[in-house]
Amino acid sequence: MENKLIYDVEEKPEKRSQWLLFSIQHILAMLVACITVPILTGLPIAATLVSAGIGTLFYILVTNRKSPVFLSSSFAYLSPMSSALAVGLLHENTGRNYMALILGMILVGLVYVIVALVIRAVGTSWINKLLPPIVVGPIIMVIGLSLAGSAVSNLTAEATSGYNLIAILCGLIALLATAMACIFGKGKMISLIPFVIGMVCGYLAALIFTIFGTIFDVAYLKIIDFSPLKAIFVDDFGIHSIINYRLFVPNNAESFIFLRFNEIKDFDFGKIGEIILLFVPVSLVTICEHIGDHKNLGNIINRDLLNDEPGMSKTLIGDGVATAISGTLCGAANTTYGENVAVIGTTKVASISVISFAAILTIIIGFITPFTALLATIPGCITGGVSLILYGFIASSGVKMLISEKVDLTDNKNIFIASVILIAGIGGLKLLFGNALNPVITISPIAVAMILGILLNFILNLKKDKPVEEPIKEEVQEAKEEE
Repeated sequence: MENKLIYDVEEKPEKRSQWLLFSIQHILAMLVACITVPILTGLPIAATLVSAGIGTLFYILVTNRKSPVFLSSSFAYLSPMSSALAVGLLHENTGRNYMALILGMILVGLVYVIVALVIRAVGTSWINKLLPPIVVGPIIMVIGLSLAGSAVSNLTAEATSGYNLIAILCGLIALLATAMACIFGKGKMISLIPFVIGMVCGYLAALIFTIFGTIFDVAYLKIIDFSPLKAIFVDDFGIHSIINYRLFVPNNAESFIFLRFNEIKDFDFGKIGEIILLFVPVSLVTICEHIGDHKNLGNIINRDLLNDEPGMSKTLIGDGVATAISGTLCGAANTTYGENVAVIGTTKVASISVISFAAILTIIIGFITPFTALLATIPGCITGGVSLILYGFIASSGVKMLISEKVDLTDNKNIFIASVILIAGIGGLKLLFGNALNPVITISPIAVAMILGILLNFILNLKKDKPVEEPIKEEVQEAKEEE
């Protein structure tokens, strides 16, 4: 039975208020993951938000408004990004190597474009043989399940202030409100914005505890950290506290990285080979993730995004060039976001107009300092609670693909392939090349799981199964004749 969408890809919400709320929901879904990448790498947060919006709009343009995908900062490149920031600089330069990030992301975009051109020339049949449902389905499950630790860590507040039962309560309130809005609000507006409802309810609960914690000076109850707002309105108030014009100020800590002239002018181009080794292998892996995400989304919206419209060549070009643009602006790669795919799957709102408006709002938010600061106050426990649904939905989509594609799980061959992918991916098997403490190349668990799945699928299919039905029928006939 096909999924029935409330708003299909080409359709627009009837009311502007709906349009706005649907778009905000997508922003909230991608927000924490988007800003986590710059937080972990020290890149500018506002620039990353702007890059996500610009990259998404570019992707939508290239794919002819046929694929409702939201692009934002990728975790897959965290390791090469961290390594690139420290290589290729002249000895007298003690800064960070932003030029290496720019070149690395341009290389990633180039790889995507080359693969897209090959696909345009020879078709996608080889991709379908390389990545059949028995490989892609478990990989989608791994993508969702591998994020489970992150969701739980955020929910319990262990990632920030330490284990906190009050934080867990606030996160579970957000989770419960999201689920109730989706299930019990059928036919009503709240069923279409469950994640907005959930996060608002969780935030209000956290706010109440924080107020009591402040009044009675109990740190355990202070769930919300208002320091981002304090920083712009109390510690350093000015025009930048309203409009983030510092994005365009050269050599500023908040500026786009192509304006970090002090950091890029001393790049040693003799190190370009090292940059290639850092980024190109990972780009091949994220292409596989790109395919998996688009297959997952296609199942949700009842379209083949890779073989029909817009086609894999266009989706790859859109994603790859968006990464090159993002790398120039903020240093991070762009990628499809499972959280936003999950939002579409949950709400059945696949409108490309909603995604486009969300991208525009994301760009605007990047320049509005108070809004960015307010979003930064959303506690990790709230997003962690909602992520239990989002990440679980991604994993469940992998199961759904196996069912919809009628993969025979009574066949040991398929069981072996799925088992290896699931255990290698969830178990965290990764490959390190070079010094184990500071590897030149790191292949992530998801990538290793996919590679193992592809190899095992190829090897186990070298020998085709012989039909067993006919010999059995002949033996039965012979037995009857003897009787």
